[in-house]
Amino acid sequence: MLSERQEMVLRRVVEEYLDAGAPVSSKVLSAGFEWGPSTIRHELASLEEVGLLAHPHTSAGRVPTESGYRYFVDRLLPADDQTVPALSISLVRREVDEAMRVTTETLSQVTNLLAIVTAPPLETTTIRHVELLGLQPQVLMVVVITSTGGVTKRMFTFNSPVDPGLADWAASYLNERLVGTGLGARSLMQRLLDPTLSRTELQFLTALSPVFSAAVEDGQESVYFDGAARLLSVGRAGDVNELNSLMDMLERRVTMLGLLRAALGDRGVQVRIGTENEQPALHSLALVASGYGLPQRNLGAVSVIGPLRMDYPLVIRAVREAAAQLSSFVADVYDER
Repeated sequence: MLSERQEMVLRRVVEEYLDAGAPVSSKVLSAGFEWGPSTIRHELASLEEVGLLAHPHTSAGRVPTESGYRYFVDRLLPADDQTVPALSISLVRREVDEAMRVTTETLSQVTNLLAIVTAPPLETTTIRHVELLGLQPQVLMVVVITSTGGVTKRMFTFNSPVDPGLADWAASYLNERLVGTGLGARSLMQRLLDPTLSRTELQFLTALSPVFSAAVEDGQESVYFDGAARLLSVGRAGDVNELNSLMDMLERRVTMLGLLRAALGDRGVQVRIGTENEQPALHSLALVASGYGLPQRNLGAVSVIGPLRMDYPLVIRAVREAAAQLSSFVADVYDER
């Protein structure tokens, strides 16, 4: 634990360094405090001794260490900094995949960093409605609408005209049997093909079954990200090899999904700084993440990755608000409050 004066000095050093990006000297600090230069130098030395500040060069000022950033985030940030602009995302009447993209783009623009949002997993997506549309005597279009607003369409051409009565029966049967069934459920195809049906009915449903495989592919869990170029810009992060590794992680969707799941224990915002991140690709970076979803369970994650020298108040509030707005959106989509 630090004294009140040490906390004031540490907070000022972190804020000055975040703003200017240069080591902070006792002379700079003395302009904002009533204590003499010797007192400030003494407190700087004490903070350096406990590992919260570093002294890159003998004649230079101090810079925050990972532990210094950690202390700043945990103890010195206001609970809700109203001076930080609120995040405004318009998600009304959007489908889930579009909502993910809009959230990611907005979050990246507001923070000027790399934003990553994971979509709800496949096992939470259910079939909401199935429609069969006769386009021509021998051509049917099957439309599958999911609980997340996703729409999968597939055209089927038969060798002879389709019996309208058979098509009407199939539409009723599919809605009765499949509505509410999860796309990832193993029983989906079993529910589709009931052995008690007639041979004609089974053959017709078998011919239509590829549309449900396509719906499963469309519903696969996705990662949306925006702002990679911002993170790669000059001076945003140091180690080129680590940045290359990060770009590889973004390409490998499964690795990034695992990383974000591991970072989320609850719905609150979590901050992982430098080597607190298990992945070596993030050892020179900071991750700010929060889960979003329904009242009883998380469905995905909202996150921002940036350099250790990031505007933590802005990023934390932006991530928190993005997660809250996505949670409200998916509650409407899933009809849960």
